[in-house]
Amino acid sequence: MKVNLERKNDKFLFEAKGNSGVPVYIDNKTDEASKGASPMELLLMGVGGCSAIDVISILKKQRQEITSYKMEVEGQREEVREAKPFKAIHVTLYLEGDIDEAKAVRAAKLSFEKYCSVSITMEASVKVTYSIELNGKNLNILEG
Repeated sequence: MKVNLERKNDKFLFEAKGNSGVPVYIDNKTDEASKGASPMELLLMGVGGCSAIDVISILKKQRQEITSYKMEVEGQREEVREAKPFKAIHVTLYLEGDIDEAKAVRAAKLSFEKYCSVSITMEASVKVTYSIELNGKNLNILEG
């Protein structure tokens, strides 16, 4: 896998492209007129996107009807030398539809513990946890 970045202005705006050719804009968030996501935001988006694809795929195979799928991915950072890496990431899945609770929990567990390459890549240095809200009901799990 390979991505390419090209600087697009005289500041910190970059256009990144992977094999798909779809552009993703990356910018420095200290600039008020930012035109892209920060690299740290992209990490959170990667965790969420990877898991979302897994969970939806698993639930569809189990013939669960998903009418709405949303996520909130929140990272807690700590200072290490001059950097501020994530020390923990929590993902909240908001699912709606005709979905069995046990199947929703199992799909999330499989994603975060077996299939999601992004969160598994990060697991040595960042604690990734998740919770599920199904049809407005918190399933009272905190896994990871």
